[in-house]
Amino acid sequence: MLIGAHVSTAGGLAKAVSRGEDLGCSSIQIFNQSPRAWKPSAYGDEDFAAFREAMDKSDVQTVIIHAVYLINCATPDPELRAKSLTSLTNALRIGEAIGAIGVVLHPGARKDADLAPAIERAGSVIGEAIADSESCPVLIEQMAGHKGILGHDFDEIAALTEAAGGGDRVGLCLDSCHLFVSGYDIRTVEGLDGVLKEADAKVGLDRLKALHVNDSLVPFGSKRDRHADLGEGEIGERSLALFLSEPRFDGLTATLETPGKDKKGATAEDVAFARKLRSRGLKARAVMS
Repeated sequence: MLIGAHVSTAGGLAKAVSRGEDLGCSSIQIFNQSPRAWKPSAYGDEDFAAFREAMDKSDVQTVIIHAVYLINCATPDPELRAKSLTSLTNALRIGEAIGAIGVVLHPGARKDADLAPAIERAGSVIGEAIADSESCPVLIEQMAGHKGILGHDFDEIAALTEAAGGGDRVGLCLDSCHLFVSGYDIRTVEGLDGVLKEADAKVGLDRLKALHVNDSLVPFGSKRDRHADLGEGEIGERSLALFLSEPRFDGLTATLETPGKDKKGATAEDVAFARKLRSRGLKARAVMS
């Protein structure tokens, strides 16, 4: 498992790699532009080359892009749809240029609209973005389940995957906090096993390319997206240790999106603690077997 954190690209793409190294990351997650603005960052070939060179010289093994929060692939509004498509396509092209393993996407919000047409609209945008780019996958993030947000359960993710064309460039990102608050009980080995069997049956674990590892500030099934530092929330150290040591997650990127002690994101101590929890979980699983 490649444990890392979300890092800033302020000062350029290559700076993100050095920030990841400072945190002790094996992998990093970045935004390809400001997450709350439509204007794309003006990256060029020199930026991409500098990033790849920095990666080659570092202990950071992989990078993943998180698409901007403004994207709503499910919108019926033509202007917002066009902006969403342009932004997602741009993220995929940047992902290709820097060798990212995928672009994590919040698939969209339907608000009070009917579910099936919203899924078709979202799938159409995702499919168009894939068709207009070369190789970088879209990783649909399983969401927390707050009202109108698509992708909170595996049925919806399966439908989105099919609507997007169902090809091998449509992948999956699982978030421990989102799973927990949307009603998937991941607190025990048996519970997590059942969740992953359902994911495999409905979506396919071959599509799972990335993890987000967060504790939850709010209770099980509350359908609210409130991240907490590892061991400081409702999931707890023991269950997160089991999550991090799940054998079917071996080799995946596992990104901390935790608030951190100063509310500035995960720290080097947080990354080290995640590795400690994984080691603890591996030992616990060995005793169980």
